[in-house]
Amino acid sequence: MLVIEDDPSVAEVLTTALGARDHTVIVTRTGEAALRAIVAAHPDVVLLDLGLPDMDGLEVCRRIRQRSTLPVIVLTADGDEARKVEALDLGADDYVTKPFSMPELMARLRAAQRRQQVSNDDFASRAPLQLGGLFIDTDAHLVSVDGARVHLTQKEFALLAAMARRPNALLTHQAIMDAVWPSGGGTTESLRVHVTNLRRKVADATGVEVQTEPGVGYRLVVSGAA
Repeated sequence: MLVIEDDPSVAEVLTTALGARDHTVIVTRTGEAALRAIVAAHPDVVLLDLGLPDMDGLEVCRRIRQRSTLPVIVLTADGDEARKVEALDLGADDYVTKPFSMPELMARLRAAQRRQQVSNDDFASRAPLQLGGLFIDTDAHLVSVDGARVHLTQKEFALLAAMARRPNALLTHQAIMDAVWPSGGGTTESLRVHVTNLRRKVADATGVEVQTEPGVGYRLVVSGAA
């Protein structure tokens, strides 16, 4: 695991806490050092502070995504919602706002690593996906809720598939609209309507819930996967 954090006290706390949970931790304090470490050490996940001394953490996130799909969780004391949204749109898997609890951070880490496994295994082969009581077959365009088939419109199916590919990940409005309306034309209002309809149709699925992050986007939350 790579921790990119320029505050020595925060880096020490993270190293100690993660090490106690059997994670091998590499710490870098600048963006350039972090990019070199990713090439040399091949970490399985990155914790990225946005406030770095040599370059904007958003630029570090962008460069990581140019070369790798490894999970990136942003650590930020910045309350600016626009920067959080930008980090997600650049490819960050999630963010945690300082101060945060270790149980919350560990939950985000577990969820990000599970999403990576889903991406590598299930959708690489386009195998059907089971998330709690929700079954999705992207090839057959089939969805069932606890064994009962559910009819979705084309946009609703695209919306569900986009979120199911990254269960428990916070997806921004723009990221979802890019997936659902690849040729453009989507709006946050039309997205909200489709989310409302989708919620109604999958509401009975065991262990699955579509959650709203106000002003940012949506998550498909799967119990036990966070």
